[in-house]
Amino acid sequence: MKHRIVSLSALIIGMSLAAPAVARTHALVIGVSDYQYLDADLRGPANDTGLVTQMLVDRGVEAGDIRLLASDGSRHAEGVAILSAPTRAAIMDELARLAATAQAGDTVFFYFSGHGSQAPDQNGDEAGGYDEILLPADATNWKGAIGAVENAIVDDELAISFQAILDTGAQMVAVLDACHSATGFRALGAQVAAARYVDPVALGIPKDQVNEPADVRAQAPLRGDYAFLYSSQSNQRSFEYPLGDAANAGNWYGDFTQALMGVLSSEASLSWSQALQAATDGMSRNGPAAQSPDGEGTLMSSGVFGTASPVTRYATAGDMLNAGLLAGLTEGAQVQIYDALTSDTVVATATVTDVNAGSARLRSDQPLPDAGYAAVSQPGLPQPVRLAAPVRTDAMDGQDYAPLMAMLTGLAQADALEGVRLNAPDFDMQPYLVDGTLALAGRDGVLDPQGPGSSPRLDLRGAEYPQLALSDFLERAARAQRLNAALAMAEGGSTGGFSLFGSSGVGQSLSYVPGVVDGDTCGEPVADAQDAANPLSVAHCDQVWLTLRNADLTAQDVTVLYVDRDYRITAIWPEPGISNRVAFGEEQEIGLLIQNPPGPDGRTRAGVEEIVVISTPARDGAPRTELTALADPMQTRDLPSGGGALQAYLGAAMSAEESTRDLSLSGGGDMPKLDVKRYPVILRGDR
Repeated sequence: MKHRIVSLSALIIGMSLAAPAVARTHALVIGVSDYQYLDADLRGPANDTGLVTQMLVDRGVEAGDIRLLASDGSRHAEGVAILSAPTRAAIMDELARLAATAQAGDTVFFYFSGHGSQAPDQNGDEAGGYDEILLPADATNWKGAIGAVENAIVDDELAISFQAILDTGAQMVAVLDACHSATGFRALGAQVAAARYVDPVALGIPKDQVNEPADVRAQAPLRGDYAFLYSSQSNQRSFEYPLGDAANAGNWYGDFTQALMGVLSSEASLSWSQALQAATDGMSRNGPAAQSPDGEGTLMSSGVFGTASPVTRYATAGDMLNAGLLAGLTEGAQVQIYDALTSDTVVATATVTDVNAGSARLRSDQPLPDAGYAAVSQPGLPQPVRLAAPVRTDAMDGQDYAPLMAMLTGLAQADALEGVRLNAPDFDMQPYLVDGTLALAGRDGVLDPQGPGSSPRLDLRGAEYPQLALSDFLERAARAQRLNAALAMAEGGSTGGFSLFGSSGVGQSLSYVPGVVDGDTCGEPVADAQDAANPLSVAHCDQVWLTLRNADLTAQDVTVLYVDRDYRITAIWPEPGISNRVAFGEEQEIGLLIQNPPGPDGRTRAGVEEIVVISTPARDGAPRTELTALADPMQTRDLPSGGGALQAYLGAAMSAEESTRDLSLSGGGDMPKLDVKRYPVILRGDR
């Protein structure tokens, strides 16, 4: 199904857009956590509404112009009130009210957080035979008498309401933290994640109700100026995750909502396209995400409405810090305490502990003021990587997993893997026993999100030293996780702070050349280079080209890493003996040849890999910042001594030895501005 305003194919999270100073921004924020009739309650929407309403206020929207429909107890910004439960009637009434009150030049922001699903198409406009639906709080199930899911909101209805608003001359930005597709979804066990989707079967929809018209009519796109930001592609699910203790419902947030609101609340000026890219980058910091945001509309290149001020100091009260994981703070971070928001005098230093979503504690040997402000001076270090207990996907697959389980039990009992916690209830990775192999899924618990065989796998059949191979595989997986966490923490803790893609520094673009297979080797390509899609899908012998262009007056030091499907980290650029400094106006092209030949069975393997581009401004009189030592094998490549605070931090963060958790960067200077861009590479395979 194609994205269009009439369709809710993924997840939209929206707000208002640039408008004349005299124009108003009207917002309708909807969060559905509690379902009156369906056994489908969510935890995240009640917290998402707090992030969204606060973002709107931060960007200058009047609290009285923010209409909130949410479950009792949902969070919200000061001055914003919950009007009512988010029922179908309440939502449709508010949309009608917006169409009656919005005027030309105004901006209307629509946000929905809750469940989506699919229902039989009623008018033949959906190629798959299903309409996409939103499930308000009073949604029930399929009613044959009316041929619909009772109280659901169909995408066609939403399109009519949106068009009525656009017909006033107002602009519109829409947001939906829900999804409508089960395609490619496979999650087992007790995930520390929740998908915002209700299967049509659970709604009682009979399969024989699916319409498959011979002549599918595509609806015309909406008329007017709009931007839609989708939290995932139309064939993906969208997830919510806990920040901190998963047992605390107040710690759960929609992944896309949390990432996007963080960007919009801290960046003074940006376009919707830039906001989407920045949110996507943030979501991928834990490794390739199971959902890939998308966007469309005439306003994608237009500026986001209002403005915002980045928060660099957080209020404190004694040993309590009024910020936490949502602000990017992590366990072990070092902060400096000031007695006033604008003061330059440090009155104490402290270590951040007991971090929750919105708060933390401070540990210090010095007296802490009753009221003060904290600024991060050094980020924390990554915590041990947590793996859940393995889940067998098919009890009747005829495979003997007893030897593998015995080895895993032995490793867990001996605590033999440094920096790894096995059988963790709250986890970063979910192991599966599938087809005689050990496969690893991410924190969403989704196995093979890019098709059969795409999750990393370890096959020990025929291994000469199976326990060594198992330990090596798990330690590589943990190291790849630490790399993502370390770069995210360094990026958030650098003195330069967040930077928008393409706004400064090194511009980046990807292209690819279709490969030519010549027997057992790759032949010379015959096609021209093509702009790469995101994510990039490649096959054996394809060439991928990364182009770096420095449009900044300051030279940039760039390192390019490649993380393959087996968690091996390779330094792509610079090559040994080559400078990685890119001067103003300079351009560098870096080529990669994709190697994914068929295996003994004649099939190629699917997989998800990643290109990681790390850049930092060159400093006068300082040595180049080269980070190729982050690649494997680390034991033979040390980060250069005397390289400054960044190298010292990353060296400690990448170490599996937990004895390095106490890190001091005193004398190393401030962390330089760091920019990290990640590009997923999807390997097409036959299995």
